[in-house]
Amino acid sequence: MQRPLAGLTRRNLVTELTAGVTLIAIAIPLNIGYAQIAGLPATAGLYALIVPTVVYALVVSSRQLVASPDAAAAALVASSIGGLAAAGSADYATMALAQAIICGVMFMLLSVFKLGFLANFLSKPILIGFVGGLALDIMVSQIAKMLGVKIDSGGEFVDKVVGLVGGLGTTNAWSLAISATSVAVLLLGKRFLGAVPWALVVLVLSTIVVVVANLDDAGVDVLGAVPAGPPTLTWPVLDWTVWLALIPSAIALTLVTTAEGLLVSRSYAEKHRYPFRANRDLLAFGLSNIAAGAQGSFSVGSSTSRTAAMDQARSRTQLPSLVLAVGTLLLLLFGTALLADIPSPAIGAVVGVAIIPLLGIREFADLWRKDRFEFAIGAVCFVVTLFVGAIPGIVVAFTLALINLARRAANPAIDVLGTSGDPSESLLEDAPVGSTTAPGIIVIRLAAPLFFANGSVFTAAVKRAVTSAEGDPVRAVVIDMEAVTDIDVTGGEEFEALKTWLEGNHVSLSFSRMRGPARQRLVQLGLLGDEQVFATNRAAITALAVDPASDPRTTTEKSTS
Repeated sequence: MQRPLAGLTRRNLVTELTAGVTLIAIAIPLNIGYAQIAGLPATAGLYALIVPTVVYALVVSSRQLVASPDAAAAALVASSIGGLAAAGSADYATMALAQAIICGVMFMLLSVFKLGFLANFLSKPILIGFVGGLALDIMVSQIAKMLGVKIDSGGEFVDKVVGLVGGLGTTNAWSLAISATSVAVLLLGKRFLGAVPWALVVLVLSTIVVVVANLDDAGVDVLGAVPAGPPTLTWPVLDWTVWLALIPSAIALTLVTTAEGLLVSRSYAEKHRYPFRANRDLLAFGLSNIAAGAQGSFSVGSSTSRTAAMDQARSRTQLPSLVLAVGTLLLLLFGTALLADIPSPAIGAVVGVAIIPLLGIREFADLWRKDRFEFAIGAVCFVVTLFVGAIPGIVVAFTLALINLARRAANPAIDVLGTSGDPSESLLEDAPVGSTTAPGIIVIRLAAPLFFANGSVFTAAVKRAVTSAEGDPVRAVVIDMEAVTDIDVTGGEEFEALKTWLEGNHVSLSFSRMRGPARQRLVQLGLLGDEQVFATNRAAITALAVDPASDPRTTTEKSTS
């Protein structure tokens, strides 16, 4: 079992502690903003940085991944719970806690039953579309906050856009000035001095300006009083029907976090050559989400941006996360008065700039260049998530994933193999259309499992190869089974029909390069009888070319003479 804080040594202790201070400067302002996106008080975002962060850091196998609520998760919380209770109400907050606990249980089930592979169905186009739709919905709310325009942040996207456009006449000039300056500082600062925690700089300077100039009296919204004190142990008490109503959104949160979190965790583990254990990471997500729900926070996921920032700071352990937890606790104990006058336009600017990359503009452009079909998948997921809702968006995402999978699986590579005549070369090169591998012999390769989606396609390809072969009539077909890892019942029935057709046309059937599990499956389905199985394709060609008994027509002629 991996020890906590793996990778920490005396040599990197100072570096890790310094990275932790940087993480405090990045995470605290962002989590305040994300809590507002989720429709929860600032403390919900800050509490997530204490107990859940400590639990995750001590359990996870990843040495770098930072766990925290993020913009997409916050938006999903708001969109899913907003239809069940009013944002800011006690029931709303209680549902957020319950949702986090359900997510935690699901993560632990994924870990115990090793089901993390389910998140692989969320391909890159689907994630781009789903997260992009959530991000644009968030952006509208943040723009309204930056302008000082009042809208229903928990409403539907179209309603929020209408409210924003209709309220432009009520724009607060001071709010606009603060937000415009904040955006400029964040963008220019990131470009020229990326190591500086500009989000913290923006919040501190804007707060000073608001306090000195009394801008809250001029209509600039501020965060308001933040309760002091550490998080306390709690438990959501809800009717069982409400718990059931929260399950679909919890599934969506779990799958998105699993897909993104494991991908980021694995990429950094490979980059820096330390162990990666997916099921251990899922367990860490599970325990941290249960901790979040039991002490006043909301769903915890992976933070790609903060993980990247820690990597740039040369952090290679989870110590910065523990430093973050301690720093946040000290802030809640002694410094909440510093938070009360933070202007909302500045918070909106910080969150708005942070979620710009989540819109997926570059990623969509890249998909358009590479694959129009996958671009369409991402676009459909984006539109459904934006205009219909996050839960329908995730349902459509999975449906599109299955359609895309079936489309690709239904058209596998099926090749007649050719030979150069050199016995030292492997027999793997494709042959020209209409040719045989050797006189009267065809070696054909299926580069996929044989199942319901491609069984008829494979059968048709073999028949076409036999009937269209030029020169000597085909007397033997060898199926290269190296890439056939499985066969389902429907594929087996198609294969049985192919065997009958080959026998009727006096063509023998053999196999080559067959894996053990595939052989067992053929026997189980009754598809492997007297057929020969060769270790290599060239061995099959050699045996069939010199063995007259392999020609069914020879056998037929002997029996009739």
